[in-house]
Amino acid sequence: MEFWRDKLKGAKFVLAPMVEGSELAWRMLARQHGADLCYTPMWHGQVFCKDPKYRAEALASCPDDRPLIVQFCSNDPDIFTEAAALAQDHCEAVDLNLGCPQAIAKRGNYGAFLQDEWQLLHDMVRKASSTVKVPITCKIRVFEDIRRTVDYARMLEGAGASLLTVHGRTREQKGPLTGLANWSYIKEVRQSVSVPMFANGNIQSLADVLRCIEETGVQGIMSAEGHLHNPAIFEGVNPPVYEMAEEYLTLVKEYPCATSIVRGHIFKLMHHVLALPENFDVRYEIAKAQELSNFESSVKKIRERYEKHATGIEKYSQPNDLPFDVWLCQPYVRMPPDEYLKKLKEANEANKNGEGIKRSNDEDGPPELSKKKQKVLERNPRKKFERKKLPLCSKCLNPKGLKCGFFLCKSCCRSKCYQEELDCPGHRILVKTRRNMAREHANDKTDASPYQEV
Repeated sequence: MEFWRDKLKGAKFVLAPMVEGSELAWRMLARQHGADLCYTPMWHGQVFCKDPKYRAEALASCPDDRPLIVQFCSNDPDIFTEAAALAQDHCEAVDLNLGCPQAIAKRGNYGAFLQDEWQLLHDMVRKASSTVKVPITCKIRVFEDIRRTVDYARMLEGAGASLLTVHGRTREQKGPLTGLANWSYIKEVRQSVSVPMFANGNIQSLADVLRCIEETGVQGIMSAEGHLHNPAIFEGVNPPVYEMAEEYLTLVKEYPCATSIVRGHIFKLMHHVLALPENFDVRYEIAKAQELSNFESSVKKIRERYEKHATGIEKYSQPNDLPFDVWLCQPYVRMPPDEYLKKLKEANEANKNGEGIKRSNDEDGPPELSKKKQKVLERNPRKKFERKKLPLCSKCLNPKGLKCGFFLCKSCCRSKCYQEELDCPGHRILVKTRRNMAREHANDKTDASPYQEV
């Protein structure tokens, strides 16, 4: 608790570590709007140790960017300790990421995919905490079993972790299956460990922050997606999106970052307003922007379109059921997992029956155009999109190859050629030809005498 009170200044409102989301410019924006503590994005421990350029990018900061926690992913005690030692002079603590559930973490064997390797994690935290001069913290996800979650947290505390951040979702709760975080698990962990704790999950407003602290007893609340859509979430206000975007772009001039990062932030800030057909032109401009001035121009257009409504000069008819006016920062609410799985099942059944799912509210009306085709239509109003009806494969519902002599799709044609030793020039599948070449090569080797005269 002394570390949390003295080094972290009793941080209550925390900006989460986000890849391409919590860079220096965004951290400074967060601090200007109530964040007490910020994390860097997750950095790869091994690359951080070996690549000076990568390391310089990871440690980019300024005097006002404190207190700060640098986060790493790693699966090796020596590498994690070395990375922590290289970062210790630039932060108040070093965090081990044990919460990332993405596919890249699975391939690299880090993040939440280490949560079953307790001995390895114990060794990593133990070695780093006894070697570097700043505290080691851990960000984790919960298990399905609440007792296993508590034992997991206690193990990390015993290994030397000085602070825990508990995300109340399991490793499987991600993307369209995210669902709600379970605060009861966080509360149980809080009552079972003595180190300070932050909670993460279900934070979309200041009211959620205060309610989570009251229900779980944690020292602070970490926000990720909620903060990306409203950087003023810790102030309890919902400012116009164009004001937040302009403030962020001003900070980017002082603390430059990649164009892709800027684009991602602008899209998330303006998610709801850019989803309206009336703003598709601005959305397209942002998608193609390459200079900071391009983003500034697009944000200015949104300001011009909605400031007159925000100030009451003109009335505005809200086009959807958003809790706030469309030009205000507000949370992005995901589709519930049950509803997503239901739609996915319907789509699979429709595909099996050879039917498409109409993208229209009117089941008897024509299907709506995709966003990509809508953009094409905006540039060329005379463009006509005619869906060609291609003949189907004789074995499945996929379109057949137009030049296939067996009237099959490429997948079915490949199977047929391998099984029956055939060629299909239309699909450029030459199984028969290559097997004959292999036989001839084998016969040539057999006929050749091993005792040829030199």
